Amino acid sequence: MAFICLDLRCLFIFLICTEFSSTFSSSTEIKVNPPQDFVIVDPGYLGYLYLQWQPPLALENSKECTIEYKLQYRNINSERWKTIITKNLYYKDGFDLNQGIEAKIRTLLSRQCTNGSEVQSSWSEATYWTSEQGTLETKIQDMVCVYYNWQYLICSWKPGVGAHLDTNYTLFYWYEGLEHTSQCVDYIKSNGVNVGCTFPSLESSDYKDFFVCVNGSSESKPIRSSYYIFQLQNIVKPLPPDYLNLTVKNIFEINLKWSTPKGPIPAKCFIYEVVLTGDETSWMTTTIENEIRIPRTSNESQQLCFLIRSKVNIYCSEDGLWSEWSDEECWIVDGVWTKTMVFFVIPFIFVSFFILLITCLLLYKHKAVLKKIFLTKKEAFSRQETLC
Repeated sequence: MAFICLDLRCLFIFLICTEFSSTFSSSTEIKVNPPQDFVIVDPGYLGYLYLQWQPPLALENSKECTIEYKLQYRNINSERWKTIITKNLYYKDGFDLNQGIEAKIRTLLSRQCTNGSEVQSSWSEATYWTSEQGTLETKIQDMVCVYYNWQYLICSWKPGVGAHLDTNYTLFYWYEGLEHTSQCVDYIKSNGVNVGCTFPSLESSDYKDFFVCVNGSSESKPIRSSYYIFQLQNIVKPLPPDYLNLTVKNIFEINLKWSTPKGPIPAKCFIYEVVLTGDETSWMTTTIENEIRIPRTSNESQQLCFLIRSKVNIYCSEDGLWSEWSDEECWIVDGVWTKTMVFFVIPFIFVSFFILLITCLLLYKHKAVLKKIFLTKKEAFSRQETLC
């Protein structure tokens, strides 16, 4: 019986210690609240949004700790979240306003402040949608923007299939560096309707997000706005090489050179695509040089033609557009032999014939002189015999 009482006392003491330990642990556990007033703000820059928040409520037991925030955001139809760790109370980025935006943020406490364990709060979430007017069928179609030769930007589009004939469109744009959004001042028109825009000179606009919005107006129905984001250096379409120079060193090798396209694009930013076609063959290569050598064998085609086009390479942009093809330059084997005959063989034959003719004339004249001398000596000898 004594043993039973002893066991019950031990069990009772164990339970009290366990409860006390749990209470002590919970009382010393560090917790952190999520950021306050998390919102997504649209300043009117056609997709360039501000994500803002305020610090969490006062943190007991961690007043000396540096607070960080883990921010995640995406367009709603995107599968991947972008993640940012920051100490600031705001973050800015570009979004596709054709879709909704969702974001979430939580507070982080470093291990130095939490006895070696990372402490993070629950998520605080926010969403943003533009106010949509009009049906999808009223939006513009087939929007294409090209930055020609890194100098001037042209965008073009087609009217929406559901838009009425009285619909007209207006283009706005913005990039970081402009104080406010700007409207197109030089529209491309078709039957009185705006179907494109030629932009003015865009200063300091490279390697930045370029935001465009095309909306419309109609007395019949509302028109849905369309939003676009791109970077100008990724839609550059350069000029083709100015000229091609074919040099035939011998019958088995052709040296092809071309000039760098004119304009502000540095020579180091180009890549070239060279296409060689023969009677029954075709061959293509790319190069960053302005010269390429084409070997030939005796059994190759009797005619070769070259085409070249240019593009901004990966060292200056993430993407780009190929230029138009250059003028075609061709080389024909017979043509080479004709040139050889004209410039080398025929002159050589002419010079050789001229030298031979001069030699013959000189020999003929020399023979005549010798004959005359011989006749003169013979006549003098005959006179001497007569005198004797």
